[in-house]
Amino acid sequence: MAFSIGQLADRSGCTPPTIRYYESIGLLAAPLRSEAGRRSYGQADVARLAFIRRARDFGLGIPQVRDLLTAADAPASACATARPVVEDHIRALRARRAELKALEADLTAILVRCNEGCRTGTAADCAIFGEFRLPGRHVK
Repeated sequence: MAFSIGQLADRSGCTPPTIRYYESIGLLAAPLRSEAGRRSYGQADVARLAFIRRARDFGLGIPQVRDLLTAADAPASACATARPVVEDHIRALRARRAELKALEADLTAILVRCNEGCRTGTAADCAIFGEFRLPGRHVK
């Protein structure tokens, strides 16, 4: 069965511009064209786009998705190729989580100081403005 780009978008959860982008960067093969020049896709394109979309939902970048697709095209070594991609991504997620935890702790401390210092309601007493150092404002 042949699908138009709109039908492919509906089936894959990707938008037509995203589909065209993935074609332009080689994640999705250039489709067959009708005599009128319209793109024509098959079920394999639906499956490939679903895979790409799911990988992107997990936060994988385009280079990582490309590596996974390359691995999938070489089934004999697919797992050995794909595993490090996912392991690296997990390490990056853990590092990012630690950064976010530290950021949360810093902002919480600033907010505590703000609550303690904002007796007058002015920026002069507010730790937020002191910590963020707004340009052109002199804060104690």
